[in-house]
Amino acid sequence: MDEILSSLPTPLRIGTTEIYWLSGGTFRLDGGTMFGPVPKTLWEKRYPAAVDNTILLVNDPLLIRTPEQNILVDSGLGNKLTPKQHAIFASSEWLLVSQLAQLGIKRQDIDVVILTHADFDHAGGVVMAAEQGGEEVSFPSAVHLMQETEWQDVAAPSRRAKESYWPINFNALIKSGAMQLVQGTYQVCPEVRICHTGGHTRGHQLVEISSGGECAVHLGDLLPTHAHINPLWVMAYDNFPLEVIACKERYFKQYRQQNAWFTFYHDPLMRACKLGGKGKITECWPQAVCPSTAS
Repeated sequence: MDEILSSLPTPLRIGTTEIYWLSGGTFRLDGGTMFGPVPKTLWEKRYPAAVDNTILLVNDPLLIRTPEQNILVDSGLGNKLTPKQHAIFASSEWLLVSQLAQLGIKRQDIDVVILTHADFDHAGGVVMAAEQGGEEVSFPSAVHLMQETEWQDVAAPSRRAKESYWPINFNALIKSGAMQLVQGTYQVCPEVRICHTGGHTRGHQLVEISSGGECAVHLGDLLPTHAHINPLWVMAYDNFPLEVIACKERYFKQYRQQNAWFTFYHDPLMRACKLGGKGKITECWPQAVCPSTAS
């Protein structure tokens, strides 16, 4: 688990669309929290933990390059964590902007930012610390898409949500007027659409990429790593775990029928996979020895 997939590999191609994974910073979280009710004797066989019971996770946004648009899915940890927060999470550097530059893309060239939800590890890079001080919108030309119900919870968070919905990640975005709230299903462009799921948070949404008869789906924190493919393996971070189970069962069936790739945001070992029956991974991206995840 010490080796992390390098960023900017050959992209996963879905028809005429390319998907890259960019480094949004790593961190370590408690393994028990990431696997909720699942006993450690089971989950550690598939996702090894350190002595302190923490596991390594990436926070890697997806860059979707369609023939017409550059679209980011989530934004990583950002560059605004305090020294205390860096120490708590054992986090690494946010490289998103510099890696876009390696692809010849300026941050002003991002057309759309899709936020699956508003937790700090997904929305932390929406607003960045400016060189001259203060904060600025990281992708100033982009429309930022979020479900309206998610934004309602950002604006008036519960006591639990306050620990993960940080105003510093949204204040400059609100002032910019670049937020667009959607309800339910929304077609971003011919190749990309978003759909409300709920489950992890009330306003959580998935991202579907379709082109040339091929398909990929990003389930966000409904499916944080390949080790969570068993529908019953949910996180203690999930606000509505029974909804997560129902969503996974429904979407696994739906997208398996389309031979779709399931993409990951938090998995340091695997970017995407295809699923067969009974929780079996049949193909991985990048191509590697696929672990068995049968329940």
